[in-house]
Amino acid sequence: MEHIEIERKFLVRDISYKETATSHIHMAQGYICRESGRTVRVRKAGDRGWITIKGPSADNGLSRFEWETEISGADAEELMKLCQAGIIEKIRHIVPHGNHIFEVDEFLGENLGLTVAEIELKNESEPFSRPEWLGEEVTGDRRYYNSMLAAAPFSTWK
Repeated sequence: MEHIEIERKFLVRDISYKETATSHIHMAQGYICRESGRTVRVRKAGDRGWITIKGPSADNGLSRFEWETEISGADAEELMKLCQAGIIEKIRHIVPHGNHIFEVDEFLGENLGLTVAEIELKNESEPFSRPEWLGEEVTGDRRYYNSMLAAAPFSTWK
């Protein structure tokens, strides 16, 4: 079974993505471990939860090992108590465009003002259509990793 995630990440220029979003949900996530090269994340969205383990990113930041399993929302709530300081809160918007789906995260709390779009690809060179609202690519910029935003929130950047 393949567990490699191939993903590109972009800043978002404006809120026009909301016009074509098909759904949105509030999420909270924390990190049991966020060491360099590996993270163990707990995420809760509605009454559902997930545990995700990620390995180190490739040098270009495009791909990395990812294993995820769904757990109950109640279990996620309990595991959040084990997380390191810095819980991430965001609203995730699902935005279809062309043959792909963008997940647009509108961050809340200490990361308010930051909106990031991610697209998962089948391979690193897969072409995709860029919507007008898609801004600068930040794939591989560690500051935009959620685990880093938990430790060094957007509001603390200079």
